Amino acid sequence: MLSDFVEAWNQSRHIELYEKENDAIDHEGTLWRALDTTASWDGKDLLDLGCGTGYWLPRYATTARRVYGVEPDTTLLEAAASRTSNAEVHHGSAEHLPLADSSIDVVHARFAYFFPSPDNDCSPGLAEVLRVLRPGGSLVVIDNDQQDGDFAELLRHSPTAEQQGPGEYILRWWRERGATTRKVMSSWEFDASEDLAEVVAMEFPDATAQRWLAAHPSRSRLSYGYLLHAITRHRA
Repeated sequence: MLSDFVEAWNQSRHIELYEKENDAIDHEGTLWRALDTTASWDGKDLLDLGCGTGYWLPRYATTARRVYGVEPDTTLLEAAASRTSNAEVHHGSAEHLPLADSSIDVVHARFAYFFPSPDNDCSPGLAEVLRVLRPGGSLVVIDNDQQDGDFAELLRHSPTAEQQGPGEYILRWWRERGATTRKVMSSWEFDASEDLAEVVAMEFPDATAQRWLAAHPSRSRLSYGYLLHAITRHRA
């Protein structure tokens, strides 16, 4: 067992429902355009850190030179490896990357490992990512905006969101390490309101989901704010 592995309550326990969530993400393409302009992976080597079942690997592989997925949850590795033949999937974690020094141009960590708080120092994982990045390469952490959007409203009222870390602390943690943070507003859009209700209940397995759904009946779309924390390995 990897020392920094913490099982995800959503994807690890509800694989099919989490797939439905991924299907709903960013239909307008706002997030993807922001990721591309923050650190393009066209013709480069990209690592999806905490790739889960590998949902995003085929999309990266359409333009990247090489794609790697690293996932600590062994129950998800088979699904990730079967997504596309154009990606290599490995067992590992943020603090234990099975990749060579200076071998990657862009690392994406989507809601994986990097939840800094006074009780959770993410510095070991950051050091490991900087090890595998080439000089001039970038880490981009896809995080939740805790201030703007419907999802932020849910986060503010849910005790399950405590593991995200305090919003101001997170921003300060990244700023002190030389990162930039970019706000991006996008959405989740589902085929039916029942699908949205299922996913919201999965993400917030407490009374938060029921209260929000009761206040927003028959919704099949919610606004979703992201924060992109980006840090670049300095050239020698």
